[in-house]
Amino acid sequence: MSQKHTRRRTSYDGIVVTVPVSVAYERYSPEPAHWWLGRALSKLGESADIGAGDIDGLCASSFTLFPDTAVGLSQHFGLTPRWLDHIPTGGASGVIALRRAARAVQSGDANVVACIAGDTNHVDSFRSMLTSFSRFSQDASYPYGSGGPNGSFALMTRDYMNTYDVTREDFGKLCVAQRKNALNFPTALMKSPLSLEQYLDARRISDPITLYDCVMPCAGAEGYLVMSEDRARELRLPFARVLSTIERHNAFPDDAVQIRGGWALDKDEFWDMAGVAPCDIDLLQTYDDYPVVIAMQFEDLGFCEKGTAGEFIRANTFTTDGSFPHNTSGGQLSVGQAGAAGGYLGIVEAIRQLTGGAADNAVAGAKLAAVAGFGMINFDRGLCSAAAILAGEDA
Repeated sequence: MSQKHTRRRTSYDGIVVTVPVSVAYERYSPEPAHWWLGRALSKLGESADIGAGDIDGLCASSFTLFPDTAVGLSQHFGLTPRWLDHIPTGGASGVIALRRAARAVQSGDANVVACIAGDTNHVDSFRSMLTSFSRFSQDASYPYGSGGPNGSFALMTRDYMNTYDVTREDFGKLCVAQRKNALNFPTALMKSPLSLEQYLDARRISDPITLYDCVMPCAGAEGYLVMSEDRARELRLPFARVLSTIERHNAFPDDAVQIRGGWALDKDEFWDMAGVAPCDIDLLQTYDDYPVVIAMQFEDLGFCEKGTAGEFIRANTFTTDGSFPHNTSGGQLSVGQAGAAGGYLGIVEAIRQLTGGAADNAVAGAKLAAVAGFGMINFDRGLCSAAAILAGEDA
């Protein structure tokens, strides 16, 4: 007979995240994923004023890196890491990389870990990736005409709207707010204002999903460094402290269609470990490949009760200068989705917000940020979820 054991996790005291970098996105690129990841790594070294010999940990995420993995990158980039991880969890990769890297530094397995994510986007690469995204897509989805996430998220969106009081106008409000935020974000690909009328009148993609509910695939890369607070101070780098993280996979498998994610299982530990409450958070970065996932994260992370996301959306502006700043870069829906880098976009932006690097879209006085990730969609659900709480240096 198995016995359930519970043990309080060790805190992340003394571990920080620093040097947020982005490699400007492009709609299409002739370069391979290695090129994009290499640019991210190079920017990390230049920004921190360190060399390859100072980076003894590497964590990488990419959909288009095949046949290489992180170990292949170590040779390409001239690194000799003593700690290495390859994290193929899509939109949850940014937070999961932080979790792994933080524990590696805390245990002494590495001193400075470079966490990078990036993908290329050739004219036909997205369709090609969908054909082999998973064994499920190869055998049970793509051959029968369901060629990608639009159909899956249409199923989830319709079920969510039928179950809870959420409307297309609510989802549209989120998209419009994110576009407003993106207008002040230098590398966002979407630079034209978006109105609610434009959102509602947009071309139908997969009912009830329309054009502006869908992310645009592109090429790009993101990255950050994880190290001890003492090391960051030695290098004179502004940093954010790691207060808590959670991670869960294949949560609630008995749900007929996904209306919640793994965050709901671990949210009490999430807030208890950080010693803060949802009302203390100054900004939230969610994974936003489709608006329905944003609504799930609002509820499952505890910012509102389950089933009340529609009411919560109507009560807030979600802009950097309004109430409940959310996806302050514009999120993937307005910046673009650079493959696995989409799972890093929120955490990189949160670090910028907490370290004085957010420029024109800065949230005034921001000291605490929450970041959530979601990834690896099969037919009716995403399998991976994660979240982190970060605090500014003086919080």
